[in-house]
Formats: sequence, structure tokens, C-alpha cells
Amino acid sequence: MTRLPTIAASFVLVLSACTWVKPDPAGAKVRVAYDGNTGSCTRVGEIGVGVRDRIVPGIDRNELKVRDELESLARNEAATLGADTISAVADPVDGEQRFIAWRCR
Repeated sequence: MTRLPTIAASFVLVLSACTWVKPDPAGAKVRVAYDGNTGSCTRVGEIGVGVRDRIVPGIDRNELKVRDELESLARNEAATLGADTISAVADPVDGEQRFIAWRCR
């Protein structure tokens, strides 16, 4: 029975290392304007995305992975709107983030 807690802890660590969201082919073509340089772009819309930021209560997921997944979801959604660029409105909060979708090209 002493192995069960070790196995459970290992399972939680493996899950926390997984990236669940990947950009689809169209989303992979959407640029992220990290510098906010969207001066010559046309605003297409606003996108709200969310992922789980905790594995279980008290155990948070890796912040970088959460940010990466939020960005991937936003890029996928931007592509469906006909946008080619996104910029974050603000930093993520509780696994949720908003982006502006732009058409720059």
C-alpha cells in the first residue's frame, strides 16, 4: 500500500508536464504581436480563451505551459475570424486570457 501514494504523485507530475492544446494548421500561421506593434493593422475582434491552471486544488500547472496553451487557443480562434495576428489584452488570470485579433497583411 505504500506504493500507491508514490504512483499517484508520479501520475500527477506526468500530467502536469503535458501540453494539451496545440495550434491547428491555420492557427500556426497566426503571428503573436508580443511588442504590441499593430499600428498598421485592422482590428477583427476580441477573443477570450481559458484552460485549467490547476491539476488539483493546491497544485498549480506550470505557468509557461498555461500561457502557451492560451496563446495556441487564441491563435486557432483568430484564424477562424480571418485574422493573421493577435495581441494579449492583459496577462492570464485563473487560466483565462483575452486577446485582440488583427488583420495586418
